[in-house]
Amino acid sequence: MTVMLPGDTNVVNELGNTDVAKIDVDVATPSVVLFDFDGVLIHGDAFYLFIRERYVRSLWRPLLALLCLPLLLVQLPFSRRLPVRTLVRIALLGVGEKRYQAIASGFAATLARRPRQFCRDGLHALRRHQASGDRVIVVTGCEHVLVNGILQQLGLVNLEVLASQLRPGWLGMRPYRHNVGKQKVQQLAQHGVTAWQAAYSDSLHDVPMLKPATQVILVNGTPTLCKKVEKALGRAITRVEWF
Repeated sequence: MTVMLPGDTNVVNELGNTDVAKIDVDVATPSVVLFDFDGVLIHGDAFYLFIRERYVRSLWRPLLALLCLPLLLVQLPFSRRLPVRTLVRIALLGVGEKRYQAIASGFAATLARRPRQFCRDGLHALRRHQASGDRVIVVTGCEHVLVNGILQQLGLVNLEVLASQLRPGWLGMRPYRHNVGKQKVQQLAQHGVTAWQAAYSDSLHDVPMLKPATQVILVNGTPTLCKKVEKALGRAITRVEWF
């Protein structure tokens, strides 16, 4: 962008011609800062807590899961995700889209009131970035409706959220897109974000998201985890202890 300096309307250039003095001003763009959610802003896994609550409050869902135990044991050697998906589908059996939104929003409100459930230091760091004018994006494997409800209950607004998604099925809501690993980078690209200055995480699974970051902050990582992340990235990282 070009602007005129006050009082410099008759500056003579080297050729002796009268001209208007001009300077180039770089328009500052906000830094992009990524936050994982589970283990960074909340202690534990929010969607796991939600699914566990579904089983605790039901009599027949645990029984159905028990009947499906042979299937779960068959699935386990091939993938840990398959039995988890099965348990999620049982937890959401018979739950349509509108009903799920109401249940997830209600649980978000309950969770937000639990003492010591959330990482105070993490929430403060996020708010500091917002106050500094940074573009803050929460990139999480937690389900979209649930994590948005929690963030709103915590008073965190003007946030961009990229999360896992469910979709309606014949028997209820079912997993659709699990936003973990490389999927996080793909969702960021689809969102129009291809570069970021800082990324907060607590997991080795986030290495694809951490690699492009100028600054990597590992939250409450053990020395072993820190070494693994640094080895995967090929550079030093910043480690923080948050409560």
